[in-house]
Amino acid sequence: MILNRTIAAFGLALAATSLALAQDEGETPTAPTPPTVTAALTLTLESNSDIERTSATYLCDNEQALQVHYINAAPNFLAIVPVDGQSHIFATTISASGARYVSGPFEWWSKGGEGTLRDLTQGDDAEPMLTCTSATETP
Repeated sequence: MILNRTIAAFGLALAATSLALAQDEGETPTAPTPPTVTAALTLTLESNSDIERTSATYLCDNEQALQVHYINAAPNFLAIVPVDGQSHIFATTISASGARYVSGPFEWWSKGGEGTLRDLTQGDDAEPMLTCTSATETP
């Protein structure tokens, strides 16, 4: 037991000395690199009718191709839209015209072969993040 405490105390003293030497030499000690984490999501939807999954490609004003996946499983109607390099799951909401989907602060609105992506926190008069035209048929 005394040997374990002595080794632990020696290790702490050695680490403190190394840190002090690194600071004296003007070196900045590096922080440990956090581990990379990945995750996957499985979403199960039950529906009394057929579940339809379609994909549509949009060409946007910034010359970006946007791939949107639509999942129609009444009463759930979803769109999976990439925003800032991450896939967001959008749920349909009330719309006077077209198909309007929201995910957190983002809105994807498609109508007649056109789609717009907006950040709703930017206000009603803000320009859309993306304005796109369908290169394929959309739901």
